[in-house]
Amino acid sequence: MRITLTLFLFLTGLIGHVSGQDSLLLPVDSIPITIDSQEGPNLWKPIDKDTLFDFSDASVTRPKHFWRAGTEWLLIQAVPATFNRFIRRDPYSYISFKNFIKHQGLGAWQWDDNQFSTNQIDHPYHGQLYFNAFRSNGYNFYQSSLATLAGSYIWETAGETQAPSINDLVNTTFGGIILGEMTHRVSRNILARNRKGGYNLGNEIVALLVNPLNGLNRILDGKWGKPVDKYYAVDSSVIHAVVELGVRRFDAQDNEYIQTGKNSIFGRLRFFYNNGDHNYKRPFDEFSVNLEVGNGDSTFVNAINVHALLSGAEFFKTKTGEHFGTLNAHYDVYNNDAFFYGAQSIVYNWNSKFKYKNDNKFNISVGAGAVLLAAVPDPYLLYGDARNYNYGSGVSYRFRGELSVFQRLLISGNYNGGYFHTISGNDSYYLLHTASLDASVRLVSKFSLNISTGYFVLESNYKDPQYADFTKKYPFGRVSLAYNISF
Repeated sequence: MRITLTLFLFLTGLIGHVSGQDSLLLPVDSIPITIDSQEGPNLWKPIDKDTLFDFSDASVTRPKHFWRAGTEWLLIQAVPATFNRFIRRDPYSYISFKNFIKHQGLGAWQWDDNQFSTNQIDHPYHGQLYFNAFRSNGYNFYQSSLATLAGSYIWETAGETQAPSINDLVNTTFGGIILGEMTHRVSRNILARNRKGGYNLGNEIVALLVNPLNGLNRILDGKWGKPVDKYYAVDSSVIHAVVELGVRRFDAQDNEYIQTGKNSIFGRLRFFYNNGDHNYKRPFDEFSVNLEVGNGDSTFVNAINVHALLSGAEFFKTKTGEHFGTLNAHYDVYNNDAFFYGAQSIVYNWNSKFKYKNDNKFNISVGAGAVLLAAVPDPYLLYGDARNYNYGSGVSYRFRGELSVFQRLLISGNYNGGYFHTISGNDSYYLLHTASLDASVRLVSKFSLNISTGYFVLESNYKDPQYADFTKKYPFGRVSLAYNISF
C-alpha cells in the first residue's frame, strides 16, 4: 500500500539523524497528550533558540507560485485520468463536458462500491497530493485544504463517468488534509537538520521520498542539493520516534489468546511531532503516527493511526499540573484477522498533566466527538462488485492515562470506543471497543522492553431479523524490544 511505504519512510529514513540525548519512552498511539518540548532535559532534543524564531513569522514564508501550483494540481488529475483512458481503457474514463454538467446536481451523488483499501487508503493518499501541490508552493494550511476539497470535487464530478461518490469526497479531502500537512511538516523537519549551513544528501533524498511534490519544487527552484534557505533553517520542530520488533500472540476465533492463540512476529513504527511553541493555536503543531504490521492469517498492515492537533486552549494551571482542551483530527484504520475498520473523526479532549518533581509525571486525557464517516464490515452485503462493508456516522469517545516514573518506567492505559449508524448499506448500527494496557521499561540508553495486552471488539446490530447480529473479537498480547530516538 502506498501510504504504508510513506509512513515507513518517515520513521526508518530518519534514523540516521539521532539525538545524542537519552529519550523518555514515547507514549503509545491513540489520543496524543500534548508534550512540552521544554519540560525536561531528556524528553526532547534541546532546541537552540538562537538559531530559531517563531514558526508563524511572516518573514519565513515562501513566495506563492499560483501557476505552478495550479499546473501540478491539474496534473494530479490528468495523469490518472489519462492512464485510465488509454492504458487501462476503463469504461468509466470516457469523460465529457456533458458528463460534468450532469454531475452538478445534489441528486447525482451516490455511494461507490470500491474495495476497502481503495476508499480508506488510496483516496487519502491522492488527497495529500492535491494538498501539497499548493502547500509546497507557498500556500498556507487553510488555502491548501481548500485546494484538496476542490481537487476531490473536480475528480468526482469530471474525472469519471460514474456518479460522484460521497465517501470519496470525504475520504480524499479529510484524509488528504491530514496526510498532506503531516508530510509537509515532516519533510520540513528533515531539511531543517541542515540549518547550520551544511548539506546532507541523505536528508534531501528522504525529504523527497516523504513529500515528493516539495522535492519536485525544490528541484524546479534550483535549490535541491544545496544548503537550505531560511524557510527550512528556522524549523523548531522535534520528532520522537520508536521502532519496535517483537512477538504477538492473538486469537480471532475462540477469543482466548493465552490458551488457544497463535504467535506471530510484529513490528510497530511510531512518532510524535511537536513544533515546540506549545500554544495549541496552529493546526498540526502536534501530531502522532502509529503504524503496526505483522504476519497473520489474512492481514499484514494491522493498524494506521494519525492523530493531529487542530486547535486548543489552556484552562488553568496549578502548582503541580496544567489543564487544557484540544480539538483533534483522527484518521484510523484497523485491519486484523477478526475484522477491518476505517474512520475519520474530530474529537475534543480534556487533558490534564501532573508533574511530581521532574522525574515523575501523570497525564490523563478524556475526549468525545463526531465520527464523520466510518467503514465497517458487513458479511451480508455485496454492494456493486467489491464492497462488503457499510458506511456510517456516529460518535467517538476516548480515554488515555499514562504514568512515567523516574524517566525509566512508563505505564499507559488506552481506550477508544465508537457508535456508528449505517447510512449506506444494510440498516444497522455498530459498537467499537479497543483497549490496551502497556508497560515500557528503559533498559540501556535508547532501548526499552515493552509488554502490552489488549483487545479489539466490533459488535453489529441489524434491524432486519433475517440478518443475525455478530460480535468480532481480537484479543492480543505483545512483547517487544524498542529503540527510542529523537530528531
